[in-house]
Amino acid sequence: MLNIILFDSDARSHLQPLTSTRPMGELRLGILTLREKWERRLRGSVSYITQEYLQEKYPISIEDENLVINSGIIPTEMLCRRIDEINMGEALLYEGELVAARLNESQFEALIEDEEVRELMGKELESNIPIVPIERLWEMTRLNAAAILDDYQLITSGRKSQPVSPTNRIIGPTQNVFVEEGVQMECCILNAHDGPIYIGKDAVIMEGCMFRGPISIGADAIVKMGAKIYGPVSIGSGCRVGGEIVRSILYPNANKAHDGYLGDSVIGEWCNIGAATNNSNLKNNYSEVKLWDYDTQKFEKTGENFVGMIMGDHAKCGINTMFNTGTVVGVFANVFGAGYQRNFIPDFSWGGPDKGYRTYKFAEACETAEIVMARRNQPFTDFDKAILYHVYDHAAAFRTWEK
Repeated sequence: MLNIILFDSDARSHLQPLTSTRPMGELRLGILTLREKWERRLRGSVSYITQEYLQEKYPISIEDENLVINSGIIPTEMLCRRIDEINMGEALLYEGELVAARLNESQFEALIEDEEVRELMGKELESNIPIVPIERLWEMTRLNAAAILDDYQLITSGRKSQPVSPTNRIIGPTQNVFVEEGVQMECCILNAHDGPIYIGKDAVIMEGCMFRGPISIGADAIVKMGAKIYGPVSIGSGCRVGGEIVRSILYPNANKAHDGYLGDSVIGEWCNIGAATNNSNLKNNYSEVKLWDYDTQKFEKTGENFVGMIMGDHAKCGINTMFNTGTVVGVFANVFGAGYQRNFIPDFSWGGPDKGYRTYKFAEACETAEIVMARRNQPFTDFDKAILYHVYDHAAAFRTWEK
């Protein structure tokens, strides 16, 4: 099996808080993570060059032959075919930056040591091969429709869907609906005119749900009765969702189980959104939305009118929480209370606009994580704890009330 090593691009720091707890290759777009896309298209196994504090959980594997790839690029079929063609010691570049290189162990070590590709036979990627980079948080939802379509074709090619119960109504091409084994779904409406609908293994779709593709629902997810989901939407494995969801991405084991609106948003793993919570994704004056950038430490113009909420892993909010247009909620933030929340809520914040914020103590946060993850039969490991402590410590500069 081909040994693939993904390295974080310079955009990683702009993609926090999603990349605060994972390498870029673990970002989810469409049905699959970037890692899963590379592995399927190149028929290989991925490891990472990433931040030092992430490396223990995501270790690197070096072999005699290694394909080193920039994980800040979406792996399209055309690009992967071109990467597959490069020989040992060759590299593909895009505007002078490394896209991919095939290296033996000594060449790889030399590349790591000086971070240069001068000694390789570098060649600019042909102009007819499109490059789709991921550089900013707000691009995730905009890129999701094409990603769902690509992944759908990749996953379902040559396969046959499980039968869909006749109590359901499919509108549009039936080949645009694919149901894996063990799915429970009755009395639902699936409109696949505008894009495919993929439902993963053992997912439970309760009565009265209405879907308009493109939509991906992961294995073991539960969609509550009467949910209204307008694609493009990606729902990760183990999620619990309900209410109204529009143009959003939910990472595995995130909960938005109740009525309320979620639009143009990305929700990290192990998040919980309280009942009747709503987020704004369009300003009242229809002006351009700005979004907090961890790297520049200021609100940056997005060039977009529709931008909702970005929520880092393990963040949670109470019932009836209201989020402004273009809000970034940090890792392990726990927010609640009357009124609109701030547009940037730092990692490990506790509180809300009415009574202010305090720091979510690290030990208390870890206790919560252990309980929450055990409910899904997943361990809270020492690796997880070390990663979260790095985020906790690094984010102190943003928690101004500590000063």
